Order: sequence, then C-alpha cells, then structure tokens
Amino acid sequence: MGFLSLSRIKAVLLKEVIQMRRDRLTFAMILAIPIIQLVLFGYAINTDPKKLPTGILVLDGGPVARAVVAGMESSGYFAIAPLLSREQEARLALEEGTLSFVVTIPPGFERDLVRGKDAQIVLEADATDPAASANAVAAMPEIVNRAIAHALSGPLGARKTNNPKAEVVIHRLYNPEGITQYNIVPGLLGTILTMTTILMTALALTREIERGTMENLLAMPVKPVEIMIGKIVPYIGLGFLQVGIIIAAALLLFHVPMQGSYVTLAVALLIFIGANVTLGYTFSTLARTQLQAMQMTFFFFLPSILLSGFMFPFRGMPDWAQFIGNALPLTHFLRAVRGIMLKGSGLTYIWPNLWPILVFFAVISTIALIRFRRTLD
Repeated sequence: MGFLSLSRIKAVLLKEVIQMRRDRLTFAMILAIPIIQLVLFGYAINTDPKKLPTGILVLDGGPVARAVVAGMESSGYFAIAPLLSREQEARLALEEGTLSFVVTIPPGFERDLVRGKDAQIVLEADATDPAASANAVAAMPEIVNRAIAHALSGPLGARKTNNPKAEVVIHRLYNPEGITQYNIVPGLLGTILTMTTILMTALALTREIERGTMENLLAMPVKPVEIMIGKIVPYIGLGFLQVGIIIAAALLLFHVPMQGSYVTLAVALLIFIGANVTLGYTFSTLARTQLQAMQMTFFFFLPSILLSGFMFPFRGMPDWAQFIGNALPLTHFLRAVRGIMLKGSGLTYIWPNLWPILVFFAVISTIALIRFRRTLD
C-alpha cells in the first residue's frame, strides 16, 4: 500500500475515460467553446466599425455639398441612407436607432466657403455607445476638408479664396460627454439578468431529478404548462429583485440618467426576463444533471455577451455575426434599455426591439413544453 500501483492508476484512468465518453454533452462543449471563441474573436469582433447608417439633410445642393457626401461614402465609415427632408425626420431616426449619424449641410454652405466666411457642417451622432461612433466622428473633419479641396480644384477653383476649409460642428446626442458608464451600466443590467435568470431556472428541474423528488411532482395532477409556469414565475420575481439593486446602483453610484418611464422599463424587463427564464427551463428539460444545465447556460451566454453589442460595437461585426446577434434576446434588450434610460424612448419607439424577444419567448416555450417528460426515463 505504500507504493504507487500502475495497475490501480490505470483502472481509475480508464474509468474516467469511459465516464467522459458517456458524458457526450460535456465533451462536445469542451471542444466547441474554444472553436467558438476563436471564430468570434478572430472574425466577428471589430473595434473600428464601418458602414454606419448615416442620414444626410442637404439644404445646399451645390457641387461642393455633393462632393462632401461622396467623400463620406467613399471613406467607408458612413453608409449613406436616402436623403432626409426634415429635421424632425432625422431626430426620429436617431431616437429609434435606425441611424447612427445625421449630417446637415446648411443653406449657403458653398457660398460661404468660397468667400472665405465661416462655413459649417453639423454632425449629430448617437453617442449612447461612444466606442461605436468615436473613429467615424474623429475622421469626419479630414473627410470633409479633403472633399472640399478636391471639389474646388476643378471649375470652381477660380472662385476659392486661399485654402477654404469647413468646420465640422459635432453634437453627441444622449451622452454628450461620452461617459462610458452610461453605455456599460445599462448593458450590465441585461448581461447580469441573462446569466443569473437562465442559470437559476436551468437548475430548477434538474435539481428535482437529482434529488429524487421528480416522482412526487409527476404524481401531482398538474399539466406540463402549469409546472412550467409554477417553476418560472418565482425566478421572474428574483429577476426584478436584481433589477432593483442594479437600477439603484446605476442612479446612486454611477449617476446614469433615467430619461424614460419606469413603466416602459418594467414592460421591457418583464418580456426579457420571461424569455430568459423560459430558456433556462428549456435547458433543464434537455439536461440530465445540474452540471449539464450550467454548461448549456454558459454555452448560450458566451455568444450573447460577445455578439449583442455589449462588449464590442454591434455594427462593426460582419453580416453573419449580426444575423446571429439579432437572434439573441440580449441584443434587442440592450437597444431597448439604452433607448429608455438615455433617450427617453417610449413603448412605441422600443417596440421594434421587443417583438423579436416575444417571438423568441414563444418559440422557446413551445420547445420546453414538447420536451417536458411526464415520466422519468
């Protein structure tokens, strides 16, 4: 007994190998998670987003203004949307999040430019995510003045005085000082809820199986949908308890503004938390142990935090990554909660980000009910 036995070590080793082979879910995740991380960080993550949707309000239709618009588009930072006709239309698009920038070229811009007067172009940026717009905003003055120099080197060259340049007046809307906490803290509300509510609910049914109390639950005269509702409602309440703590910290510690309605925020939270706890319940119907339920939760949480726009600019990702990101509830909730807290958006404006979560909730609920087993295997 005082010496190591290779035969005993070999027996234990073989036992562990056989156990690993039987636990195929764990083995698959061990292989899949590094691959997913490599693909996401290598291909999907980009901290210098390009092709950001931009609206142009042109009140001076001269050749110099057209050259500026062309220069913006050729820079790669701006994807020019159809020309705007009214300032109210531009503000609405910024509030809804369909545009990242609105550029206004004022009346008499070309005239003031060639006469050597102060010529200005106004750039309004959605600064709820400062990192997403920072590089494009920084490049804008150089883009504009290069376009002006190119336009005035042709037939208009005789009209220019000295070396005319335009001033780019930048308005960072919703977060004028570019404070990162205004973007991070509302995002943390979604990420914390995603992790905790899914995990807590995923352990609910598997805990019953491991403790041997599932037989008592199945013996009760209840339907699968009644069991699901009874299981998830308490965790929705726990989710709102977490929300209270996070919102209090956001307001008192980080001074994040609350421009919108708490009622609107509560509606968005109810839909989002409901979708998450239902997903956790679905995981519990697929997993046989609490360990497997935890692994499934982490497997879902990893792409959620990377592809939702929380850690990296969403519009900087390739199309395939944005497609996956748009299928995740966290992506839409982040847009909704930032709109409510920073822009004061109402239910009408955040509805385009709520209905995808409702669709996700309906699909996952259906899968959970189908997967639920009335008898133990």
